[in-house]
Parts: sequence; structure tokens; C-alpha cells
Amino acid sequence: MADLDSIVDDLRAEGDALDALVADLTEDQWATPTPAEGWTIAHQIGHLSWTDNVAERTTSGAAGDSVASAQFDVVLKQAWSDPTGFVAVAAEEESRAPGLLTTWRARRHAMADALVAVPQGVKITWFGPPMSAASMATARLMETWAHGQDVADALGITAEPTERIKGVAHIGVRTRDFAYAVNQQTPPTEPFRIELTSPSGEIWTWGPGDASQRVTGSAADFCRLVTQRAHRDDLDITAEGPDAQYWITIAQAFAGPPGAGREKQ
Repeated sequence: MADLDSIVDDLRAEGDALDALVADLTEDQWATPTPAEGWTIAHQIGHLSWTDNVAERTTSGAAGDSVASAQFDVVLKQAWSDPTGFVAVAAEEESRAPGLLTTWRARRHAMADALVAVPQGVKITWFGPPMSAASMATARLMETWAHGQDVADALGITAEPTERIKGVAHIGVRTRDFAYAVNQQTPPTEPFRIELTSPSGEIWTWGPGDASQRVTGSAADFCRLVTQRAHRDDLDITAEGPDAQYWITIAQAFAGPPGAGREKQ
């Protein structure tokens, strides 16, 4: 993957792209339902705003801010008290808060600034295993892109993919074993070969070239697959080998329990 500064630049750009979609929405449009059941566009941005803020607090803590670290610890305890519902509760609260867009703008920029201030080698505490600043930035990029897809779908807009989605694809590949774990299954021991065509036509690859289990196709569609923003049958993705064929039915790049996915169109 690219260095931290490049990933953070991509994260900022992805946030700006989503911002452009919602900047001029009317009050009625903010209430537009998105493909995520029960979530409006306001919920989508509210969720990002809350999560970006929490990510900034723990990231600032990793950079030496003890107050920020203590604030994240409080959020972590609250999350454990309602592990299956705290995300939805936060999204609902943020969606109703005044100045939602202004708040999200401030929070996402503060988070990006905090990420580049983390000393090399320092891990950031999170809801799952601790991660590097580069991994946190990539995870935030993935989530910003994925929720941006929901907003674009709600507005009837086709969001053109950019080379920034390489970070999303990277997480999708790296979370292969996680997808098995959240489905209470043992992952295959054999590595997979992933070959994806980027928006510019470049071929991105992961894994050994001679692997018998292979996934190929559009990078943008692979990103939609692993973020569960489209049904696998509606995507330009091909899997060869029984393990690869099964994996694309459960692939999940985001944290939490197995997602319900989307209906076939």
C-alpha cells in the first residue's frame, strides 16, 4: 500500500467528494431513505461524523493526547454496553443534531490531521485490534467510500470510481479471514490470487500468481462486493475454485457481525 501521507490525501479527497454530493441538499433531501434499511442520508453522514470523531479521539490519544485517549475509553465502554446497537443509536442522534454537515467537515479534517501526527510504529486503539495509522486511514477511506455509495444510490447518482478505491480493495483482500471468523468458520489455509482492473485500466494484484483459488474482475465491483453495497450476481466478479467461490458470498471489509448484503437486481 501507499505511504501514510498518500492514504490520508485519498481519505481527504474521498470525504470532499461525498461532501460535494450533500452540500446543497434541501431539508427534504436529507431525509431521503438510502439502501441501508432505516437510514436516511442524514443517518449516513451522521454515522460518518460520529465515527470520524471517535477515530480522531483515539488517534490523537495515540499521538500523546491523554485527554483524547480517556474520552475514547469512555466511548469504548459505552459501546461494549450495547455492542449490537451503539452504531445505530449514534447515527440516529447525529442525524438529528443541528449543523450536521458543518460538524462532519470539522471532524473529518481533524481526524486526517491527527492521523499524520501519530509517531511511526505506534498502534491506535480501536473497537477491534489496535492498528497502525495507515491502517486506520485506509479503514476510514473504506467507510467513507462505502457510505458515499449509499448516498449516491439514494440520490439516483452514479458515483464514478477513482483510483482511490485501491485502499478499499486492499482492505477487502486483507479481511478475507475476518469474513470467515464473523461467520464462525475456519478460513482456508491456501492464499488466494486477486486480480482487479482499476478505473484507469491498471491491473492490481494480491497473492501468489500460481494460486488455484482466484478472484478476478472490476476493482470497483470488488469494492462494492466487500462492502456489501451490491449483490455478487450483479457484479463483474469471477471466482475460480470452491473456496474463492464461497468467499465472495461472505466477503466483508467492515467490522461488526455479518452484514445482510443487498438484494439481487
